[in-house]
Amino acid sequence: MSGGGPHAPDFGVPDFGALVRGVLLTGEPHAKAEAARDAYRMFLEGGARLDPVPALLMPERPARPERPLLLLPRDMPRRSTGVKGRIALLHALAHIELNAIDLALDMAGRFYLAPELAGENHAFVADWLKVGEEEARHFLLLAERLQSLGAAYGDLPAHDGLWSVALETASDVAARLAIAPLVHEARGLDVTPGLIRKLRAAGDETSARVLDVIYAEEIGHVATGWRWFNHVCAARHASPGQEFLAMVNRYHRGGLKPPFNATAREKAGLLPDFYLTVAQKLTEPGPLGGAN
Repeated sequence: MSGGGPHAPDFGVPDFGALVRGVLLTGEPHAKAEAARDAYRMFLEGGARLDPVPALLMPERPARPERPLLLLPRDMPRRSTGVKGRIALLHALAHIELNAIDLALDMAGRFYLAPELAGENHAFVADWLKVGEEEARHFLLLAERLQSLGAAYGDLPAHDGLWSVALETASDVAARLAIAPLVHEARGLDVTPGLIRKLRAAGDETSARVLDVIYAEEIGHVATGWRWFNHVCAARHASPGQEFLAMVNRYHRGGLKPPFNATAREKAGLLPDFYLTVAQKLTEPGPLGGAN
């Protein structure tokens, strides 16, 4: 990797922490998405300095709009079929992408001064702001498609379990990298091709093309997570496989369950031996197993 340490202060440009917090504390979804895109562009153009930002300055929770109503996952209504079912699917995906914007920005702002990233601070921030920009674009694509179907983000309830990933892994960059991109986004690679097939089978080529774009770029997000997870493990002189097993066991209830999209995961750098070994060990009796 290439990069450099935090830039020397330049008081003619905004503080990076303020830039990130501005995105996280923007509640209106479209404005949040545009702010994330602006943050990436500004950083690339040298318009934000990497001053030290203590983690405590990152908000515990991002701002959210009044709608959608947030429910526990178990309280979510069953998805209907037909056009209403496709609207519900697109709405759920838009909610995931909105949370993903905040996860990416929080990753950049909370962890870029982690000791394991010494000398690579700028590269780390650039990567995660790029992920945030792409998540923002995904949200806007889904919101536009919902509008074309006579709906809008916020019309339906959404589950409130996604930000728990950030809260539970807020003190450990390895944990955040393991759980956010390498568990949750990798799971998205497993399920999205099936959703695309269902949309095409229903004759909804427009929605399928939106998911095609998202799917291709999510492979890159998982690859980014894998690259930085390996970097952090190397800095800790830790085995990526053992570290991943420990993090999944500690922070991800339910373990890793098939089916896995081996082709997409391999494109992102995740070889079967890596995640299949973890999936198997988490189902075995013992200190790290599900039968414990």
